[in-house]
Amino acid sequence: MDSSLARRMLAASTEITRAALSAEDPDAVLPLVVRRAAELAEADLGVVTVRADDGRLTVEAAYGAPSAIGPLADPVGTVLSSRSAAARVARSGVPVVVDDLIDDPLTAPYVPAALRVYGPFAVAPFGTRERRLGALAVYRRRGASTFTRVAVDVLTSFAAQAGLALVLAEGSTARQRIAVYQERERIARDLHDVIVQRLYATGVQLEVLERRLSGQLAPADSARLSETMEQIDQAIAEVRATARTLRSADPETPDHAPALDDSMRSEVQIAGELMGRPPRLEIEGDLSDVPVQVADHARAALREALSNVVRHAGAKTVLVRVRRSDAGLLLQVVDDGCGIPRDVSKRGLRNLEERAVAAGGRCVITSSPDSGTTVTWEVPLTRLADPPLRDSQGGCDPG
Repeated sequence: MDSSLARRMLAASTEITRAALSAEDPDAVLPLVVRRAAELAEADLGVVTVRADDGRLTVEAAYGAPSAIGPLADPVGTVLSSRSAAARVARSGVPVVVDDLIDDPLTAPYVPAALRVYGPFAVAPFGTRERRLGALAVYRRRGASTFTRVAVDVLTSFAAQAGLALVLAEGSTARQRIAVYQERERIARDLHDVIVQRLYATGVQLEVLERRLSGQLAPADSARLSETMEQIDQAIAEVRATARTLRSADPETPDHAPALDDSMRSEVQIAGELMGRPPRLEIEGDLSDVPVQVADHARAALREALSNVVRHAGAKTVLVRVRRSDAGLLLQVVDDGCGIPRDVSKRGLRNLEERAVAAGGRCVITSSPDSGTTVTWEVPLTRLADPPLRDSQGGCDPG
């Protein structure tokens, strides 16, 4: 490899790494990756594909060089066969180069219509050995010179370095999101368990004082005291609403409680983004009439269970089962990971158990390095509504 090409590849790799680590969404860097790959390989078209669980690849970004003959159909969104050359490269990690896409039996049966105007073709694995994201391919128009061994080596090295940068960026983004995830839950718990309790205690003391001074206060002072207690009730309601919003998967949640099934799907989707593969979600029964307090506990319990999976399990598959029956609500999170490490803080697990007990239910956790972890969280559905902010004696409810 000549020194000029080596410098260009180093500069491109450095640019990709900087962009990936500074981007909020690493996938947004894919168009830059494919453009630099096409330029390094002196190709007419560059394409980056991402592999799905079933082995098929989808074109996520493409770049057509100024030298390309166009206009051509946009290949983004094209799904490639699991038997295509790119899919085989993504699985095996071994690059492939052919002189002509249409004539070579290795590629001819699997070339989508949008790419049939190209001839010389080279594809390299994109990602790392442990995390194969997909494949990075370059094309030249039919009749152009084939890709040299040097060009293929450059493409392979660049794809590996760019893939590593994106894998590292995904890990960094995941850690940041988990930190935000945990901080929102902590703030919500503090609001509910500390601030609301103090407001409640203050309201009780004021009511005791009101009863003791009954008939001794001027009408204006009695009215002012009653107004103060009403303001405390309102503050409790507002804090509870704020805590509910913080515990929602969507920070833009409106001021009413979100639908529980939608919340479950949102939590599973976020966990899937963090793990790189979506958990399977099974919902049985109608969740629309689950009491708000129970729904809040269930939502937070699912978030805690999935957070433990994301942080510690290293699982390949995760099943989330939610079942609503006449007897109660069952939430189960099953993973095939490494189990719960002994040296990991059990605070999150205690939160799960405390929430189940607070809702009148139970939480059972089984875990082993061989079979993974199963969290079974089950509560009855006896409370059909939030308790009032004042009881029959006029006391403030702690929430």
